[in-house]
Amino acid sequence: MQHPCAGTSWPTYQNHSLLCQHLYQASTARCQCQRSPVPLQSSTASRMALLETSKYSQGSVLGSVNPDLASERQTASFSVEKLTALLDGGTEQTRIRRAVVEVIESDPVFSRENQYFQTQNERYEAAVRKAVHLQKKMHEMGWTENGPEFKYIYRALSGDVAFLLHRVFMRSISVLGSDKQISKWIPLATQHKLIGSYAQTELGHGTYLQGLETTAVFDTATQEFILNTPKISAMKWWPGDMGRSATHTVVFAQLYIHGKCYGIHPFIVQIRSLQDHSLCPGITAGDIGPKMNFEHIDNGYLLLKNVRIPRENMLSKFCEVQPDGTYVRQGSQKINYFTMTTVRISLISDEVLTPLMKACTIAIRYSVVRRQSKLKPGEQEAKILDYQTQQEKLLPQLAAAYAFHFINDYLQELFNRGYTEIQRKNFDMLPELHALSSGFKAVITQHCTAGVEICLRACGGHGYSLLSGLPSLYTKILASCIYEGENTILLLQTARFLIKCFMAASAGQPVPPSVTYLAAVKHGRCPAKNKLDFLSPDIYTEAYQHMAVRLTSSTAAKLQDLIQSGVKKHDAWNQCTVQLVQAAKAHCHYIAVKNFAETVEKLETKAGIQKIMKHLCDLFALHGIFSNTGAFLHDGYTSAAQMDMVTASYLDLLAVIRKDAVPLVDAFDFTDKSLNSALGSYDGQVYQRLYEWAQKSPTNQVGMNYSWATSTAPRAEIPFLLTKAIQKRDEHLILCITDL
Repeated sequence: MQHPCAGTSWPTYQNHSLLCQHLYQASTARCQCQRSPVPLQSSTASRMALLETSKYSQGSVLGSVNPDLASERQTASFSVEKLTALLDGGTEQTRIRRAVVEVIESDPVFSRENQYFQTQNERYEAAVRKAVHLQKKMHEMGWTENGPEFKYIYRALSGDVAFLLHRVFMRSISVLGSDKQISKWIPLATQHKLIGSYAQTELGHGTYLQGLETTAVFDTATQEFILNTPKISAMKWWPGDMGRSATHTVVFAQLYIHGKCYGIHPFIVQIRSLQDHSLCPGITAGDIGPKMNFEHIDNGYLLLKNVRIPRENMLSKFCEVQPDGTYVRQGSQKINYFTMTTVRISLISDEVLTPLMKACTIAIRYSVVRRQSKLKPGEQEAKILDYQTQQEKLLPQLAAAYAFHFINDYLQELFNRGYTEIQRKNFDMLPELHALSSGFKAVITQHCTAGVEICLRACGGHGYSLLSGLPSLYTKILASCIYEGENTILLLQTARFLIKCFMAASAGQPVPPSVTYLAAVKHGRCPAKNKLDFLSPDIYTEAYQHMAVRLTSSTAAKLQDLIQSGVKKHDAWNQCTVQLVQAAKAHCHYIAVKNFAETVEKLETKAGIQKIMKHLCDLFALHGIFSNTGAFLHDGYTSAAQMDMVTASYLDLLAVIRKDAVPLVDAFDFTDKSLNSALGSYDGQVYQRLYEWAQKSPTNQVGMNYSWATSTAPRAEIPFLLTKAIQKRDEHLILCITDL
C-alpha cells in the first residue's frame, strides 16, 4: 500500500521543484535590483576565463582609500597574498574561490544591497529566488556539487540562500541509507525534483536524542511504518525549510516492532505534494514565527497523524526491518548520531569561523580609521587601535580566528579518516570523532560568539547600527551555541569520553590518539625562568596539557569517591558536572594550542608567514593563560611570579601584532559585498558610507510623515494636508486623511 501523497514519477519537474518555479516567478517581479540580468555566456569559455583570474579587486566604490588605512597596509611584515593562499589551502584554491565570488557578486539576483531594510517575507522570497537561480548558475558555469567550486559558493552567498537543510537531508541519506536508497533519492535531490529537510529536534527534546517521542510503528500486514506525534512535546520544532519549502524530510522517531521499542531511527517522509505543494494527508506543518536572525529561513513545525510510509523508507545502511518484522543491525548503534557529527564539523567553518573573521575585519579596519582623544599632548587624535585596551579587545579574537581555522583543518582530516573507516564498517574512530566534534563545536561557538560581541562593542555606537554588519553577525552566530546540540550537553558528552579514556589509560589499556596524553602524567613545576620562556611552544603547550590532565584526573577521582561512598552513579555524575565541563573545555583548549603550534612549526619561513603565525600562536596561548589564571595556579604548577611573566609577554605581543593587524584581516580576503558593512569596507570611507547607506532607509524615501499627519496634526491643518496630498497624488496619505 502506497502513501496517497507519494509519487514514483516526476512528470512536472525539469531542473527545479514546482515550488521553486512558482516562487521564483513571483519574486522575480518584486526584485529590488531593477537591473538587467547577466547575459548567459558559454559555460566552458566563461569558466576558463574566470579561473584565469589570479586576483580580484576589492577597491573603493567611493573614491580613494582612507590614508589611515592605506598606511597600515604599507608596513606589512609578510605577504598578504601568500597568507591568503595558506588559509585557502593553496594558490589554486584561492584562484577558484575568487572566481566563484566574482561570478556570484556580479550577478544582480544574488545582490544583498538594501538587505538591512527588507522584511522577513522579502528576505525569504529573495533567498528562494537565489536558491533557484543558483542551480541555473551552476549549470551555466559547469559547477557540480562534487567540483572544486562548490565549497566556496556558500561563503560567496554569505549563507543568504534558501534550502540549506536540503544538504543535510542528502548527507543523511548518503551516510545512513543503503545503496538502493541512495540510488533512488540522491539523484532526485541533486536535481531538486524534491526539497529536503531534517526533522530531529522536538518541542520537548533537542540534544538528548534518546528522549525523542515521535513514533514509527511497523505494520507487517501492509509493510509500512505508521508515524505519529503522540503529544505536543513530540512535535518537530525548528527544522529549517520546514515552514513553507520542504517536500520531504528525514524524520527521527522511536521504532516499534511488535510492541518492542528499538530506539531512534531515521525515516524519509513526504510532507507536501509534488503537484501543488499542499500538505499531505496526516501532515500538519507551518512556520514557527520570528527569530533573532535567519529571517530568510522558514524554520518550521511538523505534526504527524497516522502517516504511512513504505518499509523501504527507513534508512537502512546499518539497520533494517525485514518483511516479517525481524530487526537486523549492522555495526554500531551510534551510527545514527554520525549525521549530527558531520553537521557539527561543517558548521564550524560555514557558520562560526566566517562571522568571527568578518567581525575582526570590520572592527580592526574601523579601529585604524576612527580617531578618538589624544595619546600625547599637542598631537592629533589617536587611532583607537593604538590604545592598548583596544588591542587587548580585538587582537586575541584575531588570534583565535586563526587558531580555530587550523583546528577546523584538523577536524576535517580526522573526519575524512573516520568516514573512510565507517564506509568499511569499522566504527572504532566514532567515539573519538563524536567527542572531538561535540567538544569543539561547543568551545569554538562559545568563543567565537563572545569574540563577535567584543568586536561589536569595540566599535562603540556605530557598531550597534545594523549598517555596520556586526549586529547581524552576532545574532546569527549566537544561534550556533544552541542549534545542532546545546553546548553544555555536548561538553558533558566529551567529558564522558575523557573519563572513560582516563580510566582506561590508568589501567594500561590503549586509548585513541587525541587522549594519549592522559597516560603521560607529569608531576613537577613549570620550568620557565623569564618572560621570553613563555614564548616557547613547549613551555605553554605543556602547561595546557598539565591543566587538562589535572582537571580530568581530579574530576575522575571525585566521581569515584562519590560512587564508593554509596552515591548512585547518576547522582554522582550530576554532582560533578561543573568540573566535567571544565575538564572538557581544558581538553579542547589544549588540543587547539598544540595543533596551532604544530601547524606553525611546519610552515615555510619565507614570506614572513611563519613569524607572524608564531606571534598569533603565542598570543592565543598566552591569552588563555592570562584569562584563566586560577586554573594554571591551582596546584602550584605555575607560580605567581611566572604569571607576571605571562602577563608581560602577553602585553608585549599586543604591540607586535598591532603593526600587522590590518594585513592579517586583509588576508581573510572578504570583498566589500561579502562584508556588507559600512564600517569595514576596504577603502575605510566609514562616515561617508554610513550617511549614504542611511539614505536608503524606506523612512527616508517618503515625502510626508504619515504618522504625524494622521495622528498628531492639528484638526485645522487637515484640509491643508489633504490639498497637499492631492497635489502630490499621494494615494496613501489621501486614504489616511479621509479615514480621520
